[in-house]
Amino acid sequence: MSQRTYNQLWAEAQLELSRLLSEELPDEPRHPEKDRVVFFQRLSMLYVRYIQVFRQLEEVYDQVVHPQKRRVIRGILEGVMGRVLELKNEMVEKEFSEYHYMDDVLHDMKLTPKELEIPIPRYFISDRSIELQEQKKTLTEILKRVEVTESPEPLTAKHMSQEEAIKIIQLVERARQGRLRAKLNSESRRMNRMQRIKDPGAAAMELASVCIQKVWKGYRQRKKAKIAWEEEMIFLGMAMDPKIQVPGRAVITARASEAFTRIKLEEYNADYQKSSVAVTNQLRDVEGHDMSKAMKDQIRQWFIECRDAKGSFPDYPDVEGGGSALIFAEKNPTQMLEEIAAKEEEEANKKSKGKDEKKEKGKKDKKKEIEEEEEAGLKMLPSAFLSDLEVENKTFVDFWKTRNESRNFHQRHEVELIKEEKRKDIEAEIRIQVDEQMRQELAEWKLAVDKDKGGKTKGNAKKKKGSKSGKKKKKEKDLTADRTLESLCQELVDQGLLKQANNVGLQEYLGDYNYLGTTLRQNDIEPMPSLSDVRQVLSLHAILPLGSQVVHEKATLIKAILLAGPAGVGKKMLVHAICRETGANLFDLSPLNTAGKYPGKSGLAMMLHMVFKVARLLQPSVIWIQDTEKMFYKKVPKEEKELDPKRLKKDLPKFLKLIKGEDRVLIVGTTKDPLSADIKSLCKIYSKILLIPRPDYGSRRTLWKQLIRKQGGDVTRALDLSSLAKISDGYTPGHMVQVIKSVVTKRRILQQVRRPLTAAEFVAPLAKIDPVFQEEEEALKNWYAKTPLGKKRIKAATGREEEKPPAKSKNKMKK
Repeated sequence: MSQRTYNQLWAEAQLELSRLLSEELPDEPRHPEKDRVVFFQRLSMLYVRYIQVFRQLEEVYDQVVHPQKRRVIRGILEGVMGRVLELKNEMVEKEFSEYHYMDDVLHDMKLTPKELEIPIPRYFISDRSIELQEQKKTLTEILKRVEVTESPEPLTAKHMSQEEAIKIIQLVERARQGRLRAKLNSESRRMNRMQRIKDPGAAAMELASVCIQKVWKGYRQRKKAKIAWEEEMIFLGMAMDPKIQVPGRAVITARASEAFTRIKLEEYNADYQKSSVAVTNQLRDVEGHDMSKAMKDQIRQWFIECRDAKGSFPDYPDVEGGGSALIFAEKNPTQMLEEIAAKEEEEANKKSKGKDEKKEKGKKDKKKEIEEEEEAGLKMLPSAFLSDLEVENKTFVDFWKTRNESRNFHQRHEVELIKEEKRKDIEAEIRIQVDEQMRQELAEWKLAVDKDKGGKTKGNAKKKKGSKSGKKKKKEKDLTADRTLESLCQELVDQGLLKQANNVGLQEYLGDYNYLGTTLRQNDIEPMPSLSDVRQVLSLHAILPLGSQVVHEKATLIKAILLAGPAGVGKKMLVHAICRETGANLFDLSPLNTAGKYPGKSGLAMMLHMVFKVARLLQPSVIWIQDTEKMFYKKVPKEEKELDPKRLKKDLPKFLKLIKGEDRVLIVGTTKDPLSADIKSLCKIYSKILLIPRPDYGSRRTLWKQLIRKQGGDVTRALDLSSLAKISDGYTPGHMVQVIKSVVTKRRILQQVRRPLTAAEFVAPLAKIDPVFQEEEEALKNWYAKTPLGKKRIKAATGREEEKPPAKSKNKMKK
């Protein structure tokens, strides 16, 4: 598509966004909603609409080449991502579940489930492509060095007894004799066949020709019938035309155009960066002196006006308060002095208040909030992104919406816009220098004119210095201050703690949408989430915050996520997919991987310090803890006591507290047996717990179809996918991959032309594997019900939240 089309798409997305902002930020505040169902319906409607805007903006940002437009779109896109996350968190708090079903909303808005899929912005990888390539290169070099330094195992002759040697010789000899015997038998059969066919009679020739005709006519008729049936199914819309399945010329051309646009985008961005540096230097040289002079004159004028109004020179605004930026605001000197005096009074009042008063006020405020919530009903939580979205939307409406770009056909950067932007930056730079000079000048004026107030100013200055001193926070000790990042990375790779993530995308985690979720919840039945739901939740809570610094800093901070589910559901694949989609580095702190490494308390502290330090420096980073239940064992099994799986239990929470909003570091734990762990200590570390179930019917059908094709098999009418999906109930994607690899071999792929694949071929190997039984899944569901969110869900479903406190008081009275 052309740049004009993408500009129109941007305008459409902004129009929808402005409607959403007008709904969320009305002139008069909305009345609280008492009906929970109506409130959740409004939330889900906003959520779906924001996702549609998100999808449009992501597509626009990927293809628009104008550098200055891209910066505006990027800000709006990150704001929309953050708002989607906020709405999701609010839905979780109101419905007490990580998974939500919006079939009715999709039906009302006439959307498909595919349009509800969370898009992963491509700029997460494309904007850091050079950095990621360098990281990958250094990591592969370190891995090669490790492989070279490792000494190969020496070849040793196997010692065997005389009887074992005789048995091996006999086995080989019998195999040789068998091959010779088979060769002789095949030759004798061929000779007998030749003797029979020597003198065929006329009758035999006629019978042979009739037989050939019969077979040929039958084959031709069956082929015609098959073609007619396929055409009928395509006409009825029950099957897809093979021509559509293969990408046509238009699709290939569009993909090539997109790739060319991305190359052009990089070229335009490089030109913009060069022009930006050149314009900045030019403005600093040409306008810098005049800016400095104008600022000084304005500040001096302010000094004189203040002295005329109050009879004394004012105090110069602090750096923290904005410095001379306060003076440049369009206000009178008296107004400025009043504001400064009011700020000083507020600070003094805050300091004078005691701790007892704060506690009492805190209790009163809590009581008031509870009473207000009970009276008022349900309200939307305050947003950290709506104000930014409103500003960005105003920028689009005021500037880009009506801008005439008829002369900028190639969509290159505009120098005048760069000048306007950089002029503000240069003013800020010069203002800092001017502030230092004018503070000295003001002090000289005070000494010269107001001699009596000279001592007071010094005293005030001392007080300000003294006021800054307070309780200092303990800084984390850097145990590796004398070491380089490269040496730390090399040591972590040597120890197997820093690994290279597999090249697996999140879209490869296959699964279908849960179409009965809303219906089941309306009938008070809690549905099990589908694999598609798991993919959506993980992309929201893990991939979007790790990929965007702005979203990670402003959104609710999630430090650790736990993926719980039976073996083979794809937990490990999801961890690698998170790393691949965000370009994150993968650190492995699994109990089995850390066993025997860095022994002792000091060694453990050093290991965790190195991992978290490198993770922060090379962010975004994912710290993976496989079989995390071993860290929180209720009772350590005898065979695992030597491994000491609980060694990280005490120290890990301390390092988890050090992760701040600016650190894009995520801990992902995976467990297949959470029942063996202490649930309280597990929930203290992992703020998000996602239960991954067995695949449902729709997901199983999708998995069989896509996995067979991936292995090289052809899915034809002979392969009954519905029956295969039905009989494989209880089997995980890992089991399916195992079965497909055993059936769809290289030899079987070559035989598909004559003998297509059938469902019966997969039954026998499938029967040899034990599925995940219903009892095991029920045990996982019961375990999840004991987690904080699970408990809230049960309370909300049974409606016992208000009934429990009075019941306890009655029992106490009876006693």
